[in-house]
Amino acid sequence: MIIGVPTEIKAQEYRVALLPSGVQQLVADGHRVLVEKGAGNGSGYSDAEYIAAGATMVDAHADVFAAADLIVKVKEPIEIEYPLLRRGQVIFTYLHLAADKPLTEAMLASGCTGIAYETVLRNGKLPLLEPMSEIAGRMASMVGAVNLSKNNSGMGKLLGGIPGVLPANVMVIGGGTAGVNAARIAAGMGADVTILEVDVERMRHLDMVMPRNCKTLFSNRANIEALLPDTDLLIGAVLVPGAKAPKLVTRDMLKLMRQGSVIVDIAIDQGGCIETSHATTHQNPTYVVDGITHYCVANMPGAYARTSTQGLTNVTFGYLRKLANLGIEGALKADASLVPGVNIMDGKLTFKAVAEALDLPFTPLAA
Repeated sequence: MIIGVPTEIKAQEYRVALLPSGVQQLVADGHRVLVEKGAGNGSGYSDAEYIAAGATMVDAHADVFAAADLIVKVKEPIEIEYPLLRRGQVIFTYLHLAADKPLTEAMLASGCTGIAYETVLRNGKLPLLEPMSEIAGRMASMVGAVNLSKNNSGMGKLLGGIPGVLPANVMVIGGGTAGVNAARIAAGMGADVTILEVDVERMRHLDMVMPRNCKTLFSNRANIEALLPDTDLLIGAVLVPGAKAPKLVTRDMLKLMRQGSVIVDIAIDQGGCIETSHATTHQNPTYVVDGITHYCVANMPGAYARTSTQGLTNVTFGYLRKLANLGIEGALKADASLVPGVNIMDGKLTFKAVAEALDLPFTPLAA
């Protein structure tokens, strides 16, 4: 099989989808691996390392797509890549289709197969999403703390306070991987943290394992509204796998927050869980609505590209190797966890939550 690794061209995206060590293994398995020149530079992996591993280096972005049977990426194809997609080709990457109807329609029209990292499901967990959720969660408290500073339009409050001065109050909506990592870092910095969650068993677990300055509270509108007046940093970390994120904080609710408070919406890849959220980039990460700073970068882990690339490829490579060695049909039969990852196949939308979010026809994946 010919496997293609294009350079990521989304704004400020420095990750790469395959390490030189992965190239070496795939070549040993008998595959040809095409790597676009410079694809690994942003993560600290040189063309020379890929060449030494057995990769064939390609000058043009379009040539990678034209030749490869299986494209492995980090982020979803962007508009200028839509014409490069073709029938019979497999795209293995983060897709986040529920928040992107133009991409969904382009992929359907192309006839390609789209396997989304974020909906691969094993034992009730999302193994290809978790490492990036860990990074985004940890980053959320870091960037939130920075944006609380006065020179960044914040209220000028130090997250952890000092002796004699109370710390900031942090509300984390969602007790999954991203939310827990955000809460752990915020608590470690000395903030007073509350995690809102709907799963009572999950809250019992968090109550036992999280630091004592981190509390849990059942997530509903009344409790969110009760906390907002005292919240300095709000972190939205709600995830409905493959579906559009629910809007849990409305525009009207912003007036309950103090001027200079900060919102970090980790769920922005799936449309965001704050009504006033819209995707931003690392170059222009924030904007202000009603005196509240919003940080809504859609590829947060891209800022720490080397760590993110290593964490991502640790979990994606095993699946990539199965797809390469067994083909799409063989891989789906051999590993059932890949089945929910298939969002699009042969011009049909095969993931129900995406179809419902975009009001498009749903076709179950054939057994």
